[in-house]
Amino acid sequence: MSTQLRPLSLGEILDRTAELYRNHFLLFAGIAAIFSGAMLFLQMVHLGVLELMGYREISPQLKWGTSAVAVLEGLVLLMLAGLAIAANNRAVAWVNLGEQATIRGATSSILPRLRRYLWLMLITWFRAWSPLSIVYVAFFVVVARVMPSGFPSNSQIAQGQDPAIFLRLGLYMLILAPLFVVTLIYGILMALRYSLAMPASVVEDLPAGAALKRSVELSKGSRGRVFVLGLLVGAVKLLLGTILGFPFIAFTFKHPGHPLPMGLLAMQQLAGFAVNTLIGPIYATGLTLFYYDQRIGQEGFDIEWMMQAAGLSPKSDLPAPGEA
Repeated sequence: MSTQLRPLSLGEILDRTAELYRNHFLLFAGIAAIFSGAMLFLQMVHLGVLELMGYREISPQLKWGTSAVAVLEGLVLLMLAGLAIAANNRAVAWVNLGEQATIRGATSSILPRLRRYLWLMLITWFRAWSPLSIVYVAFFVVVARVMPSGFPSNSQIAQGQDPAIFLRLGLYMLILAPLFVVTLIYGILMALRYSLAMPASVVEDLPAGAALKRSVELSKGSRGRVFVLGLLVGAVKLLLGTILGFPFIAFTFKHPGHPLPMGLLAMQQLAGFAVNTLIGPIYATGLTLFYYDQRIGQEGFDIEWMMQAAGLSPKSDLPAPGEA
């Protein structure tokens, strides 16, 4: 049982994140692969439905319908990502404190509280990102009203599209752009407030509401550091996604205005599976380390854990590996 806990700087947390990820790569990537595989299955089903509907010949009306389905699919994928984070939080918590952890133990431990974690992800998303989603929907509503047949192709523009249409669209965009920026900033700030809710719920067995309140208090003084972690993980994810997505980028430049062939779309989803499996655990690992670092700094968790290791205090709130 590890008792070498102490407050860490941002650099030390990032180093510890990389160390845990490197030393337990198969554990964390294996957990992520389970949920990334579920995401991949849903996305492949979606592509299959699009193919049956005549992917390249879908009418504008059906395109809006498929866009709405894609939004719902995105929400489901977000929840699956939350479950992956929860399972990795549990594994990192065990590993960080010197306990043994397995893929089966981490994934099975979240099943009894599946509804709680899904509800927590849903509430977090709604509080942080619903304003941005409204602006996003408003954008498509504007496009549908101004350009009912969709954006014109290059040939249509060359033939002379009514400039009044572009003027109206530009005016609407000038109105929506500040709202987009404001709601994006709001979403980021709220997401940082709730960034430690999932580790708190997993480790302390808190219901969704209590976990959100716990995160608001616990994350104070560390939200900027969590933001840096998110930026770094996002940059790595973008780099890997760009490398794996080179064939799709090349096709887009070579055939501007043409949709990707179904085969390339399927390859794109496979590339996304690889990125989520390889990079997703890094963020979950870092969040768990920030959670413990905040507890150490605010509550003296390191002293509490040492006393427990010496048999001088009651059992900690951390479940043992394999416990549900």
